[in-house]
Amino acid sequence: MVIDSIVTGYSSICFFCGKPAECEHHLLFGNGKRKLAEEDRLKVPACNKCHTLGTVTGRIHDNPMAEKLSKMLGQALFELKVGDREDFMARYGKSYL
Repeated sequence: MVIDSIVTGYSSICFFCGKPAECEHHLLFGNGKRKLAEEDRLKVPACNKCHTLGTVTGRIHDNPMAEKLSKMLGQALFELKVGDREDFMARYGKSYL
């Protein structure tokens, strides 16, 4: 699995735990944001346990704090590598920072 990401150059290991990656996690998701995150390469490699199959406190999805931090990281990286806050808000509809 190769993930084209502006976040990390380590595309074959889980961004969260370091185990082999099985899928990708889009840092911004919901209401059409996943497609934009794909275009902006705002995604990280993940194992299935860290992504959706682990306990609520051990996975990204369905964990409110982890989802919020994911979106904050996505915005911070967008502003660092793609555009400024106004560009982010125009593209994603709101600021998470």
